Amino acid sequence: MIEVKDLHKSYGKSGKKNALNGISFTVEDGEIFGVIGPDGAGKSTLFRILASLILPDSGSAIMNRYDIVKDYRKIRQIIGYMPGKFSLYQDLSVEENLKFFATLFGTTIEENYHLIKDIYQQIEPFKNRRAGALSGGMKQKLALSCALIHKPEILILDEPTTGVDPVSRKEFWDMLARLKEQGITILLSTAYMDEAGRCDRIALIREGKFIASDTPKGIIDKFTESLWAVEGSRMSAILHELRNHEGIKRSFAFGDKIHITVDDDLQIDELKQYLLDKEFSDVKIASIEPTVEDCFMALTSK
Repeated sequence: MIEVKDLHKSYGKSGKKNALNGISFTVEDGEIFGVIGPDGAGKSTLFRILASLILPDSGSAIMNRYDIVKDYRKIRQIIGYMPGKFSLYQDLSVEENLKFFATLFGTTIEENYHLIKDIYQQIEPFKNRRAGALSGGMKQKLALSCALIHKPEILILDEPTTGVDPVSRKEFWDMLARLKEQGITILLSTAYMDEAGRCDRIALIREGKFIASDTPKGIIDKFTESLWAVEGSRMSAILHELRNHEGIKRSFAFGDKIHITVDDDLQIDELKQYLLDKEFSDVKIASIEPTVEDCFMALTSK
């Protein structure tokens, strides 16, 4: 179990840049807990503290009974840490990297091969290739194999799917689901809101603070506003007009559509006529169900 209480961390000579502003949460054994938020929100700082790589200014964190400050040596034995930036030895081969990390923890590839089998088998045909020559998805699988080779109790993954193609992202999440079945507690961060649905629970982070924490469904169920999707051929101009409409609370680009929250008394036909009068002839408007990203945008605008 992970127990975090009131973590604070600042950077700079005068401590003016606050990276964490009182983070508190718990993660149950065998749970996938996701910290979801944009770049610069404090995710990496939080994970580096939990991995005992940097010290917090104040607050505490317990990882399976061990304190991150007092018991940092023990912490490093029970966690597997995969940083956001690929940090393995680029000049070593795939197999050499894995053997090196196994040796660091006093084990062998053969002893814990069952833990990494599903992952490593996909890159084993390239075991003699230098790590620096691997594709993004293959680097990700190698880094995860190295983080797992010593049979950790807790796996900490800092933005593991950033810059990886959609197919590799799906494969990666399938692998995490199998690791969860083996009883490994997984704490991960991501800037991809669509990955939130694969977690048991999530926390939305902004400017070093958790602005919401619940199951993905629980967070979505708390969204009570009317949400519409608008699409047309001149999206930038449509967005500008929508932001000028007094009956629209929020509007933001969402892929090839614009998501808007509206006053309860505004009707779809009324808004469509408004845009037709502005010479947007091909506009489509529909009521939609919110996503975690819609919830995040609503919470950050308050």
